Amino acid sequence: MNEGDPKSPLFISKMDQDKVKELLVEALNENESLFLIDLSFLANNKIKVVVDGDSGVPLSECVRISRNIEHNLDREEDDFSLEVTTPDISGSLKVKRQYNKNLTRTLKVKTETQEFEGILSEVTEDEITLNWKAREPKPIGKGKHTVEKTVTIPYKDIKEAKVKIIF
Repeated sequence: MNEGDPKSPLFISKMDQDKVKELLVEALNENESLFLIDLSFLANNKIKVVVDGDSGVPLSECVRISRNIEHNLDREEDDFSLEVTTPDISGSLKVKRQYNKNLTRTLKVKTETQEFEGILSEVTEDEITLNWKAREPKPIGKGKHTVEKTVTIPYKDIKEAKVKIIF
């Protein structure tokens, strides 16, 4: 039997998935600064939860969320493993709320046709704004001068956005 087969012992039932989702929402509602990035039901009954927070996520919150889910599921009925984690620092931004969290940070943003790197200066319901400085040829004479650049990118056009890690 494969993992996707409901008769397989390695399959988390739809009802159990709904119960996990319900318990996760309940745990997240206890701390409104936290929000869900991803919930995955993987092979071998592995449940992976990725959460983020407006001001980061302390380890104690990951433990609290994990316990809320684990202690309310029956391990006799389904053996499972549970991982509650935060997003990878080098990973892409996946939800709009992550952009607010990263205001004033440098982002690398890819669209279908272009790539931009700039400081995230504004986040609205529909788009983000990046600012950066660039060296361009002077309009008159020789040499280059520094100019301020701005681009506004609708979320729907963003293929990938990552925070640039600066040490």
